[in-house]
Amino acid sequence: MSVDPESLPALLDLLDETLADARLSDEEKRSLIHSLREASPPEEGLRQLRNRAFDLVRQRTTDPGQLSLLKWLDGVVRALDVARNPVTTPFARAYFSPGPACREVIQQQLRGARSRIDLCVFTLSDDRITEELLAAFRRGVAVRVITDNDKESDRGSDIESLRRAGLPLVVDRTAAHMHHKFALFDEAWLINGSYNWTHSAATYNEENIVLTNDAALVRQFTAQFQALWTTLQ
Repeated sequence: MSVDPESLPALLDLLDETLADARLSDEEKRSLIHSLREASPPEEGLRQLRNRAFDLVRQRTTDPGQLSLLKWLDGVVRALDVARNPVTTPFARAYFSPGPACREVIQQQLRGARSRIDLCVFTLSDDRITEELLAAFRRGVAVRVITDNDKESDRGSDIESLRRAGLPLVVDRTAAHMHHKFALFDEAWLINGSYNWTHSAATYNEENIVLTNDAALVRQFTAQFQALWTTLQ
């Protein structure tokens, strides 16, 4: 991800201005911080601006000894950038039905998944969701599905079509119900809530889901999914 093209020129101009007298005053620093906060560049964008600052200094440096020191400093900062853990902006949002909001955010997450989808739902009968799940599987995303036998053979259930398509799938055939309704995407995002993944839930029912990238919750639900997957094999 790069800096917003509309904000990048202004930020670059600001860097040029602050370098004009070869010092960064307190006022210039505050102005720079304010502009960065307003533009809200992503982590990669901040690195681009950092690299631009080094380039500006390098262009004005003629002494070979100073240039060597600048290259050394640039290399160290780049190594620190690579070594540190990526910063993830916390996100959590609730969605409600009836209406398309819950279904649409599920579809968006399925559509955006790149490596893994772990789906653990009591029932699945909304063909619009199933189509996105199958599309993800066909493009090479690793998909696993856990569901319950009580709804497996319901009219309109899509579980058999998933099985025929070759998706890895396990069914809880115990006397109890596997009543979860959650999904994990790329080991980074979690959807969880009361929402049954059905056409009726979107059209008639009062339901909810929460979408979050909270790392602690993702880890807990991942552990629960893996425990169920192992137990129900």
